Amino acid sequence: MTLGSDTKIRSIGLHPSQLDYSKHAGLDEAELTARVEAGTAALRDSGLDVVSCSVPADPDAAEDLVESRLGEATYGLAMIGGGVRMLPEQTLLFERIVNVLTESAPGIRLCFNTSPETTVDALLRLVQPAGRG
Repeated sequence: MTLGSDTKIRSIGLHPSQLDYSKHAGLDEAELTARVEAGTAALRDSGLDVVSCSVPADPDAAEDLVESRLGEATYGLAMIGGGVRMLPEQTLLFERIVNVLTESAPGIRLCFNTSPETTVDALLRLVQPAGRG
């Protein structure tokens, strides 16, 4: 099922300051921040209605933040970034975010990227922007 171009999307990712870079050779906070900013610019240029939310690594704080941000609008889709999903040490964070999304926004669809550069592609798997198709 493809969602319409009027779908409001919440993009959720681990804030770059929250990553343990000692576990990621060749990556530092400045580089990841630049990649996230480039991904955000691509989102703005995509024509999709996306609102970003950078979360802390603390599951309680992240859950509270996501829940409060969900109250700002009705979201039909949430994209959860790879920093939350793909790092074993973030399993509890991922679980808590999924649960707060499904409890606070019944019927919300989920999609997943693998990096900041693949966010638009992840969203386009589920949303048909205006003028496309």
